[in-house]
Amino acid sequence: MMLLVATRKGAWILHGDSARRTWRVDGPHLLGQVVNHLVMDPRDGRTLLMAAKTGHLGPTIFRSDDLGRTWKEAARPPAFPKVDDGTNGRAVSHTFWLEAGPASEPGVWWAGTSPPGLFCSEDGGATWESVSGWNDHPMYSKWVPADSGTPDGPLLNQIVIDPRDARHMYVATSTGGVFESSDRAASWAPLNKGVEANFMPDPYPEYGQDAHYLAQSRVRPDRIYQQNHCGIYRIDRPADVWERIGRNMPADIGDIGFSIVAHPRNADVAWVFPMDGTEVWPRTSPGGKPAVYRTRDAGASWERQDRGFPAEQGWFTVKRQAFAIDSLDPVGIYLGTTGGELWASSDEGESWHEIVRHLPEIYSVVPAGAA
Repeated sequence: MMLLVATRKGAWILHGDSARRTWRVDGPHLLGQVVNHLVMDPRDGRTLLMAAKTGHLGPTIFRSDDLGRTWKEAARPPAFPKVDDGTNGRAVSHTFWLEAGPASEPGVWWAGTSPPGLFCSEDGGATWESVSGWNDHPMYSKWVPADSGTPDGPLLNQIVIDPRDARHMYVATSTGGVFESSDRAASWAPLNKGVEANFMPDPYPEYGQDAHYLAQSRVRPDRIYQQNHCGIYRIDRPADVWERIGRNMPADIGDIGFSIVAHPRNADVAWVFPMDGTEVWPRTSPGGKPAVYRTRDAGASWERQDRGFPAEQGWFTVKRQAFAIDSLDPVGIYLGTTGGELWASSDEGESWHEIVRHLPEIYSVVPAGAA
Protein backbone atom coordinates (compact mmCIF):
# COMPACT_ATOMS: atom_id res chain seq x y z
CA MET A 1 0.00 0.00 0.00
CA MET A 2 0.97 3.65 -0.27
CA LEU A 3 0.68 6.80 1.79
CA LEU A 4 0.28 10.01 -0.20
CA VAL A 5 1.74 12.89 1.79
CA ALA A 6 1.17 16.54 0.86
CA THR A 7 3.25 19.23 2.53
CA ARG A 8 3.87 22.93 2.50
CA LYS A 9 6.89 22.34 0.27
CA GLY A 10 6.10 19.40 -1.98
CA ALA A 11 4.68 15.88 -1.92
CA TRP A 12 6.02 12.44 -0.99
CA ILE A 13 4.79 8.93 -1.72
CA LEU A 14 5.53 6.19 0.82
CA HIS A 15 5.41 2.55 -0.28
CA GLY A 16 4.80 0.12 2.58
CA ASP A 17 5.33 -3.61 2.94
CA SER A 18 2.42 -5.96 3.63
CA ALA A 19 2.88 -5.64 7.40
CA ARG A 20 3.07 -1.83 7.19
CA ARG A 21 6.31 -1.88 9.20
CA THR A 22 8.83 -0.67 6.62
CA TRP A 23 8.32 2.12 4.14
CA ARG A 24 10.19 3.25 1.04
CA VAL A 25 10.12 7.00 0.56
CA ASP A 26 9.60 8.38 -2.96
CA GLY A 27 10.05 12.11 -3.34
CA PRO A 28 10.00 14.98 -3.21
CA HIS A 29 7.53 15.76 -5.96
CA LEU A 30 7.24 19.45 -6.84
CA LEU A 31 9.78 20.39 -4.18
CA GLY A 32 9.22 23.86 -2.83
CA GLN A 33 5.62 24.14 -4.02
CA VAL A 34 2.59 24.16 -1.74
CA VAL A 35 0.67 20.88 -2.05
CA ASN A 36 -2.63 20.78 -0.15
CA HIS A 37 -3.97 17.41 -1.23
CA LEU A 38 -2.66 14.36 -3.09
CA VAL A 39 -5.13 11.54 -3.79
CA MET A 40 -5.43 8.37 -5.85
CA ASP A 41 -8.40 7.54 -8.05
CA PRO A 42 -9.97 4.52 -6.29
CA ARG A 43 -11.68 3.56 -9.56
CA ASP A 44 -8.44 2.57 -11.30
CA GLY A 45 -5.95 2.37 -8.41
CA ARG A 46 -3.30 4.21 -10.38
CA THR A 47 -4.19 7.79 -11.34
CA LEU A 48 -3.01 10.50 -8.94
CA LEU A 49 -4.41 14.02 -8.67
CA MET A 50 -2.53 16.74 -6.82
CA ALA A 51 -3.87 20.11 -5.64
CA ALA A 52 -0.90 22.48 -5.71
CA LYS A 53 -0.06 26.16 -5.63
CA THR A 54 3.15 26.84 -7.47
CA GLY A 55 5.19 29.99 -7.69
CA HIS A 56 4.95 30.27 -11.46
CA LEU A 57 1.58 28.62 -12.23
CA GLY A 58 -0.48 29.70 -9.22
CA PRO A 59 -3.26 27.43 -7.91
CA THR A 60 -3.64 24.41 -10.15
CA ILE A 61 -4.18 20.67 -10.43
CA PHE A 62 -1.63 18.10 -11.60
CA ARG A 63 -2.39 14.59 -12.84
CA SER A 64 -0.13 11.56 -13.00
CA ASP A 65 -0.98 8.32 -14.79
CA ASP A 66 2.25 6.55 -13.75
CA LEU A 67 2.23 6.79 -9.94
CA GLY A 68 4.07 10.08 -9.85
CA ARG A 69 6.89 9.53 -12.33
CA THR A 70 5.46 12.30 -14.54
CA TRP A 71 2.92 15.04 -13.90
CA LYS A 72 0.71 17.02 -16.28
CA GLU A 73 -0.99 20.26 -15.34
CA ALA A 74 -4.74 20.66 -15.84
CA ALA A 75 -5.58 22.55 -19.04
CA ARG A 76 -8.21 24.53 -17.14
CA PRO A 77 -7.81 24.44 -13.33
CA PRO A 78 -10.65 25.41 -10.97
CA ALA A 79 -11.49 29.11 -11.40
CA PHE A 80 -14.52 31.25 -10.72
CA PRO A 81 -16.23 32.73 -13.82
CA LYS A 82 -14.98 36.13 -14.90
CA VAL A 83 -17.12 39.11 -13.93
CA ASP A 84 -17.82 42.41 -15.65
CA ASP A 85 -15.10 45.05 -15.55
CA GLY A 86 -15.33 47.30 -12.53
CA THR A 87 -16.79 44.70 -10.18
CA ASN A 88 -14.98 42.62 -7.63
CA GLY A 89 -14.79 38.98 -8.55
CA ARG A 90 -13.61 35.91 -6.69
CA ALA A 91 -10.27 34.29 -7.42
CA VAL A 92 -9.26 30.81 -6.30
CA SER A 93 -6.38 31.05 -3.84
CA HIS A 94 -5.83 27.30 -3.67
CA THR A 95 -7.64 23.99 -4.05
CA PHE A 96 -7.92 22.33 -0.66
CA TRP A 97 -9.84 19.10 -1.32
CA LEU A 98 -10.11 16.63 -4.19
CA GLU A 99 -12.82 13.95 -4.29
CA ALA A 100 -13.25 11.24 -6.91
CA GLY A 101 -16.75 10.58 -8.17
CA PRO A 102 -18.39 7.18 -7.74
CA ALA A 103 -17.58 4.13 -9.85
CA SER A 104 -20.70 4.84 -11.91
CA GLU A 105 -19.18 8.19 -13.02
CA PRO A 106 -15.68 7.42 -14.37
CA GLY A 107 -13.68 10.56 -15.00
CA VAL A 108 -15.70 12.70 -12.60
CA TRP A 109 -13.83 14.63 -9.90
CA TRP A 110 -14.95 17.30 -7.43
CA ALA A 111 -12.80 20.03 -5.88
CA GLY A 112 -13.25 22.36 -2.90
CA THR A 113 -11.29 25.61 -2.78
CA SER A 114 -10.45 28.75 -0.87
CA PRO A 115 -12.44 30.99 -1.03
CA PRO A 116 -15.15 28.38 -0.58
CA GLY A 117 -15.84 27.19 -4.11
CA LEU A 118 -17.09 23.93 -5.59
CA PHE A 119 -15.83 22.72 -8.96
CA CYS A 120 -16.37 19.60 -11.05
CA SER A 121 -14.35 17.85 -13.74
CA GLU A 122 -15.88 15.37 -16.18
CA ASP A 123 -12.62 14.47 -17.93
CA GLY A 124 -10.39 13.07 -15.22
CA GLY A 125 -9.22 16.43 -13.90
CA ALA A 126 -8.04 17.99 -17.18
CA THR A 127 -10.68 20.75 -17.17
CA TRP A 128 -12.84 22.07 -14.34
CA GLU A 129 -16.18 23.87 -14.31
CA SER A 130 -17.65 26.10 -11.64
CA VAL A 131 -20.64 24.47 -9.89
CA SER A 132 -23.27 27.16 -10.07
CA GLY A 133 -25.61 25.52 -7.56
CA TRP A 134 -23.06 26.33 -4.85
CA ASN A 135 -20.86 29.12 -6.20
CA ASP A 136 -23.82 31.25 -7.36
CA HIS A 137 -26.28 30.31 -4.64
CA PRO A 138 -28.29 33.37 -3.49
CA MET A 139 -27.16 32.71 0.09
CA TYR A 140 -23.47 32.21 -0.78
CA SER A 141 -22.20 35.50 0.67
CA LYS A 142 -24.12 34.93 3.90
CA TRP A 143 -23.19 31.26 4.27
CA VAL A 144 -19.47 31.74 3.58
CA PRO A 145 -18.62 35.45 3.96
CA ALA A 146 -15.39 36.59 2.36
CA ASP A 147 -14.11 38.41 5.44
CA SER A 148 -13.93 35.37 7.73
CA GLY A 149 -12.23 32.01 7.88
CA THR A 150 -9.04 30.24 8.84
CA PRO A 151 -5.59 31.86 8.85
CA ASP A 152 -5.10 30.56 5.29
CA GLY A 153 -8.49 31.87 4.18
CA PRO A 154 -12.07 30.54 4.24
CA LEU A 155 -12.43 27.01 2.92
CA LEU A 156 -14.76 24.56 1.33
CA ASN A 157 -12.64 21.95 3.00
CA GLN A 158 -14.36 18.64 2.28
CA ILE A 159 -16.77 16.94 -0.11
CA VAL A 160 -18.58 13.73 0.89
CA ILE A 161 -20.60 11.70 -1.64
CA ASP A 162 -23.18 9.19 -0.41
CA PRO A 163 -21.99 5.77 -1.67
CA ARG A 164 -25.62 4.75 -2.25
CA ASP A 165 -26.63 7.79 -4.30
CA ALA A 166 -24.16 10.06 -6.09
CA ARG A 167 -26.73 12.87 -6.14
CA HIS A 168 -26.62 13.02 -2.34
CA MET A 169 -23.66 15.09 -1.17
CA TYR A 170 -22.35 16.94 1.87
CA VAL A 171 -19.76 19.71 2.01
CA ALA A 172 -17.92 21.00 5.08
CA THR A 173 -16.87 24.65 5.25
CA SER A 174 -14.77 26.63 7.68
CA THR A 175 -17.20 29.54 7.90
CA GLY A 176 -20.69 28.15 7.29
CA GLY A 177 -20.60 24.62 8.69
CA VAL A 178 -22.10 21.62 6.88
CA PHE A 179 -24.41 21.79 3.86
CA GLU A 180 -26.36 19.03 2.11
CA SER A 181 -27.50 18.52 -1.47
CA SER A 182 -29.83 15.81 -2.75
CA ASP A 183 -29.69 16.81 -6.43
CA ARG A 184 -25.99 16.52 -7.34
CA ALA A 185 -25.00 19.98 -6.11
CA ALA A 186 -27.82 21.87 -7.86
CA SER A 187 -29.24 23.11 -4.54
CA TRP A 188 -28.01 23.17 -0.95
CA ALA A 189 -29.31 23.56 2.61
CA PRO A 190 -27.50 23.99 5.95
CA LEU A 191 -27.19 20.94 8.23
CA ASN A 192 -25.94 22.42 11.50
CA LYS A 193 -28.67 21.99 14.11
CA GLY A 194 -27.17 21.24 17.50
CA VAL A 195 -23.64 22.30 16.52
CA GLU A 196 -22.16 25.06 18.65
CA ALA A 197 -20.45 28.16 17.29
CA ASN A 198 -19.40 29.86 20.52
CA PHE A 199 -17.66 32.64 18.61
CA MET A 200 -20.98 33.84 17.13
CA PRO A 201 -23.57 36.14 18.83
CA ASP A 202 -26.03 33.23 18.59
CA PRO A 203 -24.02 30.17 19.70
CA TYR A 204 -26.31 27.80 17.79
CA PRO A 205 -26.95 29.55 14.45
CA GLU A 206 -28.46 27.99 11.33
CA TYR A 207 -25.04 28.42 9.68
CA GLY A 208 -21.70 29.97 10.61
CA GLN A 209 -20.04 26.93 12.22
CA ASP A 210 -16.49 25.79 11.49
CA ALA A 211 -16.78 22.16 10.36
CA HIS A 212 -13.27 20.76 10.42
CA TYR A 213 -13.89 17.23 9.18
CA LEU A 214 -16.67 14.72 8.42
CA ALA A 215 -16.29 10.94 8.67
CA GLN A 216 -19.11 9.00 7.04
CA SER A 217 -19.42 5.35 8.02
CA ARG A 218 -18.76 3.07 5.05
CA VAL A 219 -21.05 0.33 6.38
CA ARG A 220 -23.75 2.67 7.67
CA PRO A 221 -23.65 5.80 5.49
CA ASP A 222 -26.46 7.46 7.43
CA ARG A 223 -24.05 7.78 10.34
CA ILE A 224 -21.69 10.73 10.10
CA TYR A 225 -19.13 11.87 12.67
CA GLN A 226 -17.94 15.47 12.74
CA GLN A 227 -14.90 17.09 14.32
CA ASN A 228 -15.88 20.71 14.61
CA HIS A 229 -14.05 23.78 15.90
CA CYS A 230 -16.46 23.51 18.83
CA GLY A 231 -16.50 19.83 19.64
CA ILE A 232 -17.10 16.29 18.39
CA TYR A 233 -20.52 15.39 17.01
CA ARG A 234 -22.48 12.52 15.47
CA ILE A 235 -25.65 12.46 13.40
CA ASP A 236 -27.72 9.48 12.27
CA ARG A 237 -29.80 10.49 9.29
CA PRO A 238 -32.57 11.16 8.58
CA ALA A 239 -32.26 12.97 11.92
CA ASP A 240 -31.28 16.60 11.36
CA VAL A 241 -29.79 17.41 14.79
CA TRP A 242 -26.17 16.66 15.65
CA GLU A 243 -25.37 15.15 19.07
CA ARG A 244 -22.25 16.40 20.84
CA ILE A 245 -20.59 13.09 21.69
CA GLY A 246 -17.43 14.98 22.63
CA ARG A 247 -19.09 15.76 25.96
CA ASN A 248 -18.10 12.22 26.91
CA MET A 249 -14.38 12.88 26.40
CA PRO A 250 -12.22 13.29 29.56
CA ALA A 251 -12.77 16.80 30.90
CA ASP A 252 -9.05 17.55 31.11
CA ILE A 253 -8.61 16.67 27.42
CA GLY A 254 -11.73 18.18 25.92
CA ASP A 255 -13.13 17.58 22.45
CA ILE A 256 -11.29 20.13 20.33
CA GLY A 257 -9.26 19.01 17.33
CA PHE A 258 -9.08 19.04 13.57
CA SER A 259 -10.10 15.60 12.41
CA ILE A 260 -11.94 12.34 13.03
CA VAL A 261 -11.81 8.98 11.25
CA ALA A 262 -14.34 6.13 11.26
CA HIS A 263 -13.70 2.37 11.27
CA PRO A 264 -14.33 0.96 7.77
CA ARG A 265 -16.31 -2.06 9.05
CA ASN A 266 -17.83 -0.98 12.39
CA ALA A 267 -20.04 2.10 12.51
CA ASP A 268 -19.67 2.41 16.28
CA VAL A 269 -15.87 2.84 16.19
CA ALA A 270 -14.10 6.13 15.50
CA TRP A 271 -10.86 7.89 16.46
CA VAL A 272 -9.98 11.52 17.17
CA PHE A 273 -6.71 13.30 17.86
CA PRO A 274 -7.61 16.00 20.40
CA MET A 275 -5.67 19.21 20.75
CA ASP A 276 -5.53 21.96 23.31
CA GLY A 277 -8.55 24.21 22.80
CA THR A 278 -8.17 26.42 25.82
CA GLU A 279 -8.29 30.20 25.72
CA VAL A 280 -5.37 30.85 23.37
CA TRP A 281 -6.13 27.70 21.32
CA PRO A 282 -2.50 26.59 20.96
CA ARG A 283 -3.56 23.68 18.74
CA THR A 284 -1.07 21.22 20.23
CA SER A 285 -1.43 17.94 22.09
CA PRO A 286 -2.90 18.71 25.55
CA GLY A 287 -0.04 18.98 28.06
CA GLY A 288 2.50 18.01 25.40
CA LYS A 289 1.35 14.37 25.69
CA PRO A 290 0.01 13.22 22.30
CA ALA A 291 -2.67 10.54 22.16
CA VAL A 292 -5.57 9.42 20.03
CA TYR A 293 -8.91 8.60 21.61
CA ARG A 294 -11.12 5.76 20.39
CA THR A 295 -14.82 5.24 20.85
CA ARG A 296 -16.30 1.76 20.41
CA ASP A 297 -19.88 2.75 21.25
CA ALA A 298 -20.58 5.62 18.83
CA GLY A 299 -19.28 8.29 21.19
CA ALA A 300 -20.83 7.20 24.49
CA SER A 301 -17.34 6.64 25.89
CA TRP A 302 -13.71 7.16 24.81
CA GLU A 303 -10.43 5.42 25.62
CA ARG A 304 -6.91 6.84 25.40
CA GLN A 305 -4.33 5.24 23.08
CA ASP A 306 -0.82 6.65 23.46
CA ARG A 307 1.62 3.70 23.52
CA GLY A 308 4.65 4.66 21.44
CA PHE A 309 4.03 8.40 21.44
CA PRO A 310 6.33 10.69 23.46
CA ALA A 311 5.35 10.58 27.12
CA GLU A 312 6.06 14.30 27.45
CA GLN A 313 7.19 17.31 25.43
CA GLY A 314 5.35 16.09 22.35
CA TRP A 315 3.61 19.20 21.11
CA PHE A 316 1.98 17.71 18.00
CA THR A 317 -0.33 19.67 15.74
CA VAL A 318 -2.25 17.51 13.25
CA LYS A 319 -4.27 19.36 10.65
CA ARG A 320 -7.66 18.36 9.33
CA GLN A 321 -6.43 16.38 6.30
CA ALA A 322 -3.47 14.78 8.07
CA PHE A 323 -5.29 12.11 10.13
CA ALA A 324 -6.25 9.09 8.05
CA ILE A 325 -7.22 5.44 8.12
CA ASP A 326 -6.85 2.47 5.77
CA SER A 327 -9.24 -0.44 5.27
CA LEU A 328 -6.96 -3.36 6.14
CA ASP A 329 -7.58 -5.79 8.99
CA PRO A 330 -6.52 -4.73 11.56
CA VAL A 331 -7.08 -1.13 10.58
CA GLY A 332 -4.06 1.12 10.07
CA ILE A 333 -4.18 4.71 11.32
CA TYR A 334 -1.81 7.50 10.28
CA LEU A 335 -1.14 11.05 11.38
CA GLY A 336 1.19 13.71 10.02
CA THR A 337 2.35 16.63 12.14
CA THR A 338 3.19 20.20 11.30
CA GLY A 339 6.72 19.32 12.45
CA GLY A 340 7.10 16.92 9.51
CA GLU A 341 6.73 13.65 11.44
CA LEU A 342 4.54 10.82 10.14
CA TRP A 343 3.25 8.33 12.72
CA ALA A 344 1.47 5.04 12.10
CA SER A 345 -0.42 2.35 13.95
CA SER A 346 -1.04 -1.03 12.33
CA ASP A 347 -3.15 -2.36 15.21
CA GLU A 348 -6.10 0.03 15.37
CA GLY A 349 -4.34 2.56 17.58
CA GLU A 350 -3.01 0.17 20.24
CA SER A 351 0.60 1.14 19.48
CA TRP A 352 2.30 3.84 17.45
CA HIS A 353 5.65 4.30 15.76
CA GLU A 354 7.23 7.04 13.72
CA ILE A 355 7.78 6.07 10.08
CA VAL A 356 9.17 9.32 8.63
CA ARG A 357 10.61 12.48 10.14
CA HIS A 358 12.06 15.76 8.92
CA LEU A 359 9.50 16.37 6.16
CA PRO A 360 8.13 19.89 5.69
CA GLU A 361 4.89 20.82 7.46
CA ILE A 362 2.44 18.03 6.59
CA TYR A 363 -0.90 19.16 5.18
CA SER A 364 -2.53 15.85 4.26
CA VAL A 365 -2.03 12.09 4.52
CA VAL A 366 -4.04 9.74 2.29
CA PRO A 367 -3.71 5.94 2.30
CA ALA A 368 -3.97 4.46 -1.18
CA GLY A 369 -4.13 0.96 -2.51
CA ALA A 370 -5.86 -0.30 0.63
CA ALA A 371 -8.27 2.48 1.48
